[in-house]
Amino acid sequence: MKLAFTEMGTGRPMVILHGLFGSSDNWTTLGKRIAETHQVFLVDQRNHGKSPHSDAFSYDLLAEDLQHFMEEQEITKATIVGHSMGGKTAMRFAQLFPERVEKLVVVDMGIRKYKSHHDDVFRALHAIDLSALESRKDADEQASALIPDFGTRQFLLKNLYRKEKDQFAWRINFPVLEAKMDEILAAADEVEVQLPTLFIRGTRSDYIQDEDKTAIRKIFPRAQFADLQTGHWVHAEDPDGFYKTLMEFVTAS
Repeated sequence: MKLAFTEMGTGRPMVILHGLFGSSDNWTTLGKRIAETHQVFLVDQRNHGKSPHSDAFSYDLLAEDLQHFMEEQEITKATIVGHSMGGKTAMRFAQLFPERVEKLVVVDMGIRKYKSHHDDVFRALHAIDLSALESRKDADEQASALIPDFGTRQFLLKNLYRKEKDQFAWRINFPVLEAKMDEILAAADEVEVQLPTLFIRGTRSDYIQDEDKTAIRKIFPRAQFADLQTGHWVHAEDPDGFYKTLMEFVTAS
């Protein structure tokens, strides 16, 4: 699968992977900052952003997509950064293709199985009548009853675009994502990865608990951990702290 992406900067390559329901656009501001010293690739994973839709969806496939992308871009080795679902992709990529990874950065995602908490999101996405929309504001009003939080609605509605003058469409293939939620939330494969790895967690998020660290180190023996005072969207809530933490790890010998 040929993935959509944005490239910026020069230097050592860094590939950044967004999370569930996200896209490469979520990383543009930070990407520009990182691109002052690195060649940055912001990638849309399958069924997200401007990348193709597919009924097939698994972390093996996402990792293989990334491998093909790096081959196409002639990237021999890169630092791989992944947030949330993108962190799971990054971990699986490091397991399958360790020779292509210089350093691994996983943002607010652990290795254990998670319970689904996206039911309201999917109900809202199904409830929005695209044929009746005249503006993004209409979609926001339709979704507000199921998703009261304005920030969450705006994040999701970034996926809405005008396919034609009078027709909206979704960039995310949410029916497939909904069908594959058990797989998306499944525990990571237990394949040891001997690579420098940094797990950055938000202290107001519950994706990585203190008791998870022992299990994480069994798969990633060289894992380091860093905390930022944020929720799950670590890089958006504390961009300065995230940038500092990321670059200290990436540039360390």
